[in-house]
Parts: sequence; C-alpha cells; structure tokens
Amino acid sequence: MSEAFRFGVGINQARSRATLTENARRFEDLGFDVLVVPDHLGAIAPFPALTAAAAVTSTIRLGTNVLNAGFYKPALLARDAAEVELLSDGRLDLGLGAGYVREEFEAAELEYPTAGQRVAHLEHVTTYLRRQHPSIPLLIAGNGDRVLTLAARHAQIVGLTGSDLGKDVADPLAERVEFVRAAAGDRFDQLELNLTITASPTDTSGNPDLSLTRRHARTATVEELMRLPGVLSGTPRDMADQIRDLRERYGITYLTVMYAHADFFAKAIAELR
Repeated sequence: MSEAFRFGVGINQARSRATLTENARRFEDLGFDVLVVPDHLGAIAPFPALTAAAAVTSTIRLGTNVLNAGFYKPALLARDAAEVELLSDGRLDLGLGAGYVREEFEAAELEYPTAGQRVAHLEHVTTYLRRQHPSIPLLIAGNGDRVLTLAARHAQIVGLTGSDLGKDVADPLAERVEFVRAAAGDRFDQLELNLTITASPTDTSGNPDLSLTRRHARTATVEELMRLPGVLSGTPRDMADQIRDLRERYGITYLTVMYAHADFFAKAIAELR
C-alpha cells in the first residue's frame, strides 16, 4: 500500500458557476488532491459540477463521494462517468455506495429496496463498470460486511466510516480494516484506504464542530466523539500528528474533509508535505 497521503475536499452546493469554479481552483492551489461531490437530492448534481470543475483545473482529481447506486442503471451511469473521465483528461475517481436515505428514493419516485437489494444492485453496477471502464478508479464506501467485501474485491479505494461507537470490540475501525484485509487477500496491498473526516477545526481555537459527527452517534458523549478516528482537533501540527497516526495504526492514507474545513485543514497538509 502507498505511504503517500492524498487529501480530498467535498463541496455540496454552488450559488453560481463562478462560485463553483473559483472554489475548484482554490482547492487545487491549497494542495488538495481530489475535489469530491456527494449524491443527494437538494445538493449539487455530481456530473455537471465535476465537468465544470474539470474545465478550470489541471491537476486536482474529481470524485463522487459517493453516488447512490440505486439512482442509476449501469449503462447510463457508465456513459456519464466515461464522459467526465474524457472531459477531465482522465481525472475521475468514481465513488459508489448502496444508498440509505428512504426519503430520497421516494422523492425520486423510486421504490426503496431492502438493504440486501441495495447492496445487490451496488454489486451489479460495480461489475458493469469494472467490465466497461476498467481504467476508471472506483471507491466503494460503506461499513457492513457485504459492502466492504465488494470494495475489497473490486475497488481501488475503500471508504471507511470509523464511527462504530458501541460495537463490542476495542477498536472498531481496526476491526473493519482487518475485515477488508481478509476479504481482499492478495489485493490488499494494492488498495487505498479512505476515511471521511466529519469534524475538524476551522480556526485557531482548535475545537471541531461535532454536529455532523453526532448525527451518526446521537447518544455519545463529547469525549467519545472526540476519540473517533474521523475527528481531528488542535493546531495544524496536532492535526498532522493525528493524520500520521491514522496511517500508522490503520494504513489510512486518503482523507476527505468537508468544505468548511478546507482552509484551516490546508495548514495541516502543509505540515505533511
């Protein structure tokens, strides 16, 4: 596995074309390696946004974090992904997930499948994309055994959540990494492990905003939330030390942060390069 870090930054809204393109250029200048967009109704549409960003940048990669596979038929998704890959000169990292928000399926006038059906469709989409566009790197994100097995066997990048509070193991993230290792077999050394940072300082106070992290751990104490791998705190140097620890303990070398974290987090990137 590569020891080199990569850093992604997410953007989910754009008030105008100028705002989107200015942010894309700024993130590239700040040292981020990947610009990612989510796939939720009410957020920016992934493929148009990435195409616009591609037109004004030259080095930053462009990713989805992550597409809801349940929204797409494989051939139509493959067509759109191939066009972004072409128009970005080969800079697309295609992130996929099984989808989980019932209300979004209903708003899209789609049946909300069972968990098993959603994972089966994700596998169907993944298999199709690997066959039709093997050169496009896939990130598959999730936490359950079936999704992580799929990621371990077919993706280049495995997206981990790191938020299993209450699980009956001493270190839930380490347990998930070991699960991926076992499922990947000989592929494991070729994989890149990704973690989304849900809380990080935005100023010199060093205090992260835990509101997003708490959505997935509503009963946790502040102390428990602060110990999660996806929560950073302190000065840029402190954050850099925490990031190095993630690499040493778990093999995680690709971290994605939220839009609000970008400017301050860039100071941690500078500490690591």
